[in-house]
Amino acid sequence: MKRMLAGIAAAAFTVAPLAAQQLGMPNWSSPKGGTGITLNGDLAMPNTNLGKGTAFGARGSLGLANITLTAGIASWKPKGATESFTSVGGQAGFRVIGGSLIPVSISLQVGASHAGAANGDSAQTRLGLGGAVSVSVPTPGLSIEPYVAVNNRWYKFSGVSGTPSHIGLTLGANVGFGMLGLHVAYDSENLGGGVKGGIFGIGAHVALKAPIGM
Repeated sequence: MKRMLAGIAAAAFTVAPLAAQQLGMPNWSSPKGGTGITLNGDLAMPNTNLGKGTAFGARGSLGLANITLTAGIASWKPKGATESFTSVGGQAGFRVIGGSLIPVSISLQVGASHAGAANGDSAQTRLGLGGAVSVSVPTPGLSIEPYVAVNNRWYKFSGVSGTPSHIGLTLGANVGFGMLGLHVAYDSENLGGGVKGGIFGIGAHVALKAPIGM
């Protein structure tokens, strides 16, 4: 169970919203960033290796030029579990390449999340460090941003020695219709021994901001 939780704790603070990642959620990202506030509602479904079940979450991002700060909360109940895991997290994203005249954006991200003990498992803290790259697709009336994010994830379980780490890969896309938008992502993490954890997520957001390039 400890390994399962380590795999699913994929994280984040996102770069607008490169992703405040909580337990059971993929690593949401948006490397191009923007200024202002973005509010997100998220739904995710971990695979069998991570305990299945459904996770619900909410995130808020504040974009300040090339820096985006994100914080969020999520609740995930594995299949057959009697309790839900509640986790909170945050992330800082730094856009190093990209802007109004450059369709490709690259961002660096650092974040942390904490999940409380539940279902007999220890509380855990996860640290994440990595980056993401995206491309802005020129489409009339739409804002389409497919992205790839990679980060290393360190886990610390309460009362357990050692700090295991795994590499996580996320493929996703953000679609905007003015202030409103949708986001989708699939997060994969190698848990060791040929076992891979996967999380599919989808959600909607409201952007009270001026996106880069507008």
